[in-house]
Amino acid sequence: MANFLETDRLVLRAFTTADTDHLLALDNDPEVMRFMNDGRPTSREAIETRTLPRLLHDHPCWETRGYWATLEKATGAFLGWFEFRPLEEHSPAVVELGYRLNLAAWGHGYATEGSRALIRKGFTELEVERVTANTMAVNSRSRRVMEKSGLSFLRHFTGDWPEAIGGSEHGEVEYELTREMWDQAR
Repeated sequence: MANFLETDRLVLRAFTTADTDHLLALDNDPEVMRFMNDGRPTSREAIETRTLPRLLHDHPCWETRGYWATLEKATGAFLGWFEFRPLEEHSPAVVELGYRLNLAAWGHGYATEGSRALIRKGFTELEVERVTANTMAVNSRSRRVMEKSGLSFLRHFTGDWPEAIGGSEHGEVEYELTREMWDQAR
């Protein structure tokens, strides 16, 4: 499968089962997973039976995936992944933007670069009308990426956490960017 997207420094490509070890390392870094599961370890079985099937899923409205393995273009090093997936299987109108990068990739602008490129592709090629993104209210790094990528704060809400993690008592936030907002900002 060809690369889904390339930027100056990144390559986003479809996941394969060969990415299992990369995903295992990523999801077992306590700092990376701090705002997802409080940094608890993830088993290989969980990666193979829960994570990979989600990442390998093709969405009918695009006939392609919604999660993209992300590599550093210059070295080919696995950096993590981006999510840009339709919220409804058969409609590209509203997509969720997300990202999970390894700790060594933090602070280099990769999350913003990849997010902006996905948003541009969504609005210019994929018939997207609205991009949404969520995170815990206390996750200031992720919120900053959303803002630098052009998304605006929409609302604060309380999610239903199966197990409370540190900071979840402050709730979650949703950001958005509509095609109209994006067109006006260009």
